[in-house]
Amino acid sequence: MKQADFLHMILPFKDKLYRLAKRLLVSSEEAEDATQEVLLKLWSKKTKIETYTNVEAFAMTMTKNYCLDKLKSKQASNLKLVHSNYTDENTSLERELELKDSVNFVHEIMNQLPDQQKIIIQLRDIEQYDFEEIAKVVNMNPTAIRVALSRARKYIREELTKKHNYGVS
Repeated sequence: MKQADFLHMILPFKDKLYRLAKRLLVSSEEAEDATQEVLLKLWSKKTKIETYTNVEAFAMTMTKNYCLDKLKSKQASNLKLVHSNYTDENTSLERELELKDSVNFVHEIMNQLPDQQKIIIQLRDIEQYDFEEIAKVVNMNPTAIRVALSRARKYIREELTKKHNYGVS
């Protein structure tokens, strides 16, 4: 496989790899490193890559596994979950601060979720993957994914409800 063919195959989902890595590792630098590592591993498998039925799912699985390994390593003490891709230029400063506070609170809640639920939330709600694609990445059946997603969303909803009903910061 030529480099141009490889890039043509990989570039459409490279940003998804980065976002998944960022979801799990928090640090932009760590996410960039993870994405680079996965791309290097894919390049080293370039002779076999065309035999995979879904290269994107394979790459997402590689990214997930790499990030989980990274989190389990000794360096993990400095890593936590963060995701911020929301910007709206037409908001007032006060509203912007409220939104940032809410987003930060959701991050805190999501940080309490098990890794598997974090990954499923990222893939479904952020990346808009369908359940069959997620199943390939997390190696679960679609029904189990729906249950895990439902539990994660329920937990987030309950925690947000507690905060807004009780005014707890």
